[in-house]
Amino acid sequence: GGGVIMQYAIELYYDKKTEKQLFDLSKKIADEKISTKYLEWKTRPHLTLACFNDVDEACCIDKLKGFAQNHKVIPAYIGSVGMFNDTKTVFVSPIMNSSMYQFQRELYEVLQDFDSNGWEWYHPNRWVPHCTIALTGDDESEAFFRASDVLLREFKKISGEFVSIGLVKITFPVEEIFTVNMNR
Repeated sequence: GGGVIMQYAIELYYDKKTEKQLFDLSKKIADEKISTKYLEWKTRPHLTLACFNDVDEACCIDKLKGFAQNHKVIPAYIGSVGMFNDTKTVFVSPIMNSSMYQFQRELYEVLQDFDSNGWEWYHPNRWVPHCTIALTGDDESEAFFRASDVLLREFKKISGEFVSIGLVKITFPVEEIFTVNMNR
């Protein structure tokens, strides 16, 4: 029957060192009292690969296990900063190549039975890969510009790896349901 639609995301996670460098950028924006919302979600730095409504968790976990077994750890070169000024999101972006787009497209194929209505921005060919550093939509309007400024000054290119893939439930804070490492 009816009830609330649960929303889920598939996240790509970094190696621990890269994760800490990215987290430190978010923390600096919070420490300077500009915006704390991103940290309140209690999520690890990540790249969102896909979002869905109401997934069968057990089925999704099985599919993710198989997907991870068939895919190797991916180099992650984080080379630019960006903003979505409609949602007031501040982010960094990996340098993309065809194998990264292919990885995301293959994931979509594996999970094609799940409902991605309303999440078209994550569909292959529309996806803007980004790693959120600050979410300032609920803050005063100046916060977006101040957070962007901190990121522009503090960011240095990062070279790391994407090592694991996970299923999370989009609740506040985020609930990590399952994470699996990719092959070496």
